[in-house]
Amino acid sequence: MFSKEDSKKIRQEFWTSFGKNYPHKWVLYNTGIKEVQLKFTFNTDFAQVSIDVYSADEVIQEYYFEKIFALRTILKEEYIPNIEVEAHYLLPEGKEVSRFYLQLDSVNIHNKKHWPKVFEFLNNNMEKLESFFIEYKDYIEG
Repeated sequence: MFSKEDSKKIRQEFWTSFGKNYPHKWVLYNTGIKEVQLKFTFNTDFAQVSIDVYSADEVIQEYYFEKIFALRTILKEEYIPNIEVEAHYLLPEGKEVSRFYLQLDSVNIHNKKHWPKVFEFLNNNMEKLESFFIEYKDYIEG
């Protein structure tokens, strides 16, 4: 069991190491579409890369979700075959987003032996998500 402070240090060390091992200026929050973000997640249960759609206005959130959802065949066939899609994905803090994601289970950020596998998973799959987003941004935005 780790204290909150120890856990925070380990998480910071992971993300710092990831950045040094895979130097890249990721799109993430800088998509140019306020309601659409690309995200990395790694916790004590899983690692995940995702495209998240969120707006306080449900109509706007549904609009962007439907735009990306319409591209799911391309996303699966050309980028990430086993991408998961959830129109109503509940985040730990209780916020609901629409999420297109790929998840690696049974990994723990506190276990440094898992880190190399997670580094590779995050890098390879975020590259694919980012490429997809950049290629179809104009359509998603439109």
